[in-house]
Amino acid sequence: MTVLSWALLVILLLSSAILILMVLLHKGKGGGLSSMFGGGMSSVAAGSSVAEKNLTRITIGVGIIWFACIIAFGLLLRTMV
Repeated sequence: MTVLSWALLVILLLSSAILILMVLLHKGKGGGLSSMFGGGMSSVAAGSSVAEKNLTRITIGVGIIWFACIIAFGLLLRTMV
């Protein structure tokens, strides 16, 4: 494996872990698994809507980076074989 493939693999692993954490930080919107584990309780200290919007923007950004790494890694592996 080349240096580029190792770098893409490291970025992919880091972005995967960050993306999982970002999704878990989001506030639940109603029923489902989030309310089953206590996410359905609304609290004033839960955060403002600005924080939720910023969290959504960061999550989308990390998701785009993750998707680009998946495509680049797949193309790189395809050219190596």
